[in-house]
This record gives sequence, structure tokens and C-alpha cells, in this order.
Amino acid sequence: MNTKTFMAKTETVERKWYLIDAANIPLGRVASQVANMIHGKNKPEYTPNADCGDFVVVINSDKMVLTGKKLEQKFHYTHSGYPGNLKATDYKTMMEQKSDEALKIAVKGMLPKNNLARKQIKRLFVYKAAEQPHEAQKPQLIKIKGERE
Repeated sequence: MNTKTFMAKTETVERKWYLIDAANIPLGRVASQVANMIHGKNKPEYTPNADCGDFVVVINSDKMVLTGKKLEQKFHYTHSGYPGNLKATDYKTMMEQKSDEALKIAVKGMLPKNNLARKQIKRLFVYKAAEQPHEAQKPQLIKIKGERE
């Protein structure tokens, strides 16, 4: 029996464009789906050491929701490296002002911490409203389960 293991190469990967409408869907559900698409885990030819992910466009990030008491109790911390310079932003403020950044932070946390992930996160495009400038690429609409009322 002569079976060979297929290993995808970054140069030969065919990248698709996907469009996700994040309205009324929890932040974590959107982020986990997007992370899988960007990393390439939704493809049968997935190879961990090759960049075989797709482009993902997320619209309506302002209408994403957080479940439970996360809006009041969850914080995002940033630190400049200088003593006493820890900044905390609650997710209520973050979702009102920078909901696109909140999704990017969540997706980045779900990707591996290496050079490959830093290249992959550049294929994520998040927009607060329904308008997006990627119509020429003809992104395929993906429906995510878990919509909230």
C-alpha cells in the first residue's frame, strides 16, 4: 500500500473571500469562526505549517453582542512597558467606540502566537456598518449559527 501524506504549500493555495454579517451574534462565536477561516482549518487540505487560510470580511460589528454581564465585568488590558502604565478598558466602552478592534483582538487571541499568525491576521477586514469596499472580490456570504434576539 503506497499512500502519501499531502502537505499544502503556501504558493499553491487558492484563497477565497468570505463575508460574515455579525449582527446579533455573540462576539466569541464570530471570532472562533473567523479564526478557523483565516487559519485555513475549514479546508480539507489544511496544513499547520503552511499559510492556507482565506480572506474574511466581517460587517455590522457594531451590532455584535456580548452575553451575560461581560459588558460590565470584562476588561481589555494594555500596557506600554513603563511602570504604572496599565490601562484597562471595559467592553461596554470598547463595543460602543471600537467594536471592530474588539473582534480583531478576539480573533488574534485564537490564532497561534507565531509569524504565520501575524501574516494571517492581515487577511481579516472588519467594518462597523454594512458597507464594505470588497464587492469586486465577490465574497461568499457565510451564515453563523447562534443569533440572539
